[in-house]
Amino acid sequence: MYNGKNIFLSLAYLPNIQYFSKLLSGEKVIIEVHDTYQKQTWRNRTTIYGANGPLDLIIPVKQPNGNRTKTCDVQLDFDMPWIQTHWKAILSAYRHSPYFGIFEEEIKPFYFTRKKYLIDWNISLLDALYEMTGIEKNYTTTDNYKASDPSIYDFRNSIHPKRRMQRPDPDFFPVRYQQVFSEKHGFQSNLSFIDLLFNEGPRAVSLCRQTIKKGNL
Repeated sequence: MYNGKNIFLSLAYLPNIQYFSKLLSGEKVIIEVHDTYQKQTWRNRTTIYGANGPLDLIIPVKQPNGNRTKTCDVQLDFDMPWIQTHWKAILSAYRHSPYFGIFEEEIKPFYFTRKKYLIDWNISLLDALYEMTGIEKNYTTTDNYKASDPSIYDFRNSIHPKRRMQRPDPDFFPVRYQQVFSEKHGFQSNLSFIDLLFNEGPRAVSLCRQTIKKGNL
């Protein structure tokens, strides 16, 4: 069990519940932003629960230095209207959830402003989640690339959308909670933390903490 230890995480867009459980578990969380940017990861995508089931929201990005671009240098690509599309998808998915009305005005402004860098977009949204949940900020971002350290639990590459890239996580056990479309498609686990927040409101953090204590799924 890593509770109270230092934890490495990669950058993530509206991170999933597993990722958020690490934020709650670690005494100090280090978010890596000086690694070489990797495509098809949570760095530029998240998954919500839409009317037709799990829905991936993917941010188009630009890599100024090609495949050698650092994560902190990746830029948002507004050639396509993804920011409007993402907001419409979130609104459609959660407008009827119990707590969306409470948090809507906290998250909506992000989708009507533009930032240049992916890191600024993701971190500002993460800070908003901290504020909405009342969690005390416990993370820092790297100022240079950090090599693996046996004293730090490293989830930078194992919390991944591709199953083959995932590593077993014996300290994460999804818990069931209310979801808007569960009667149509069943319970969907480990979605973006906003799915838990909009559906469970004040209980979101305590439910997330339960995922590191026992398996309830």
